[in-house]
Amino acid sequence: MLDRFSAQAELYARYRIDYPPELYEFLLAYTPHRGQAWDCATGNGQVAVVLAEHFQHVHATDISTAQLAQAPVRPNITYQVSPAEHTPLAAASMNLITVGQAVHWFDADAFNQEVRRVARPGATVAEWGYGLVQVHETLDPLIRRFYAETMRPYWDENRWHIDDEYARILFPFEAVQHAQFLVQRQWSAEWFLNYLRTWSSVVKYEKQHGQDPVLLIADQLTQLWGQQQREVRFPVFLRLGRVESL
Repeated sequence: MLDRFSAQAELYARYRIDYPPELYEFLLAYTPHRGQAWDCATGNGQVAVVLAEHFQHVHATDISTAQLAQAPVRPNITYQVSPAEHTPLAAASMNLITVGQAVHWFDADAFNQEVRRVARPGATVAEWGYGLVQVHETLDPLIRRFYAETMRPYWDENRWHIDDEYARILFPFEAVQHAQFLVQRQWSAEWFLNYLRTWSSVVKYEKQHGQDPVLLIADQLTQLWGQQQREVRFPVFLRLGRVESL
């Protein structure tokens, strides 16, 4: 797994969305035992912090030291630099394994094998992501063109797994459940443009060309957006299963 998010770690911590309470309520309803949880690809620790309110201990791993440096310290969270596919976690130790907006970057077979190794019998595994943001009919075509045309050569191919909600990524677990959620925020045009700067494709473009591609649409987007805050909507998809045995 390549590190695609260290360069924008501070922007990521500030401008990326968090997840709705309903998502956590859904996965906790399937996880009656609250001993240990593993938040894989934790980034700046936003999921780990929520899980720490419900579990005795949370192990949060990521390959990015820069991302982990943004994570809040909690007495029952252990942050470790580790790839998703090979961790220092003890076998048969986890009651819950979570991955938010990251499983499309993994070696799926190796990660699923690691999940089975560290999961206690009956553990819950939950993977989720969120699709392209929606704002308003006057803005959405501009955003879609930037995402799917201007930035297309700079997205890793793995990114397109988000568009079909992980349908092509193996999920070999039992009692599988699916759920949909919606994240709604009020953002200014400036905030939205900084959110775009957290995209891995934008960072890749800037490294290759030495300029910020967000500036290609900044003036037009700002004019269409206006001075007011607008509601932005992120569709969140989740799949959940149970790890019954090795």
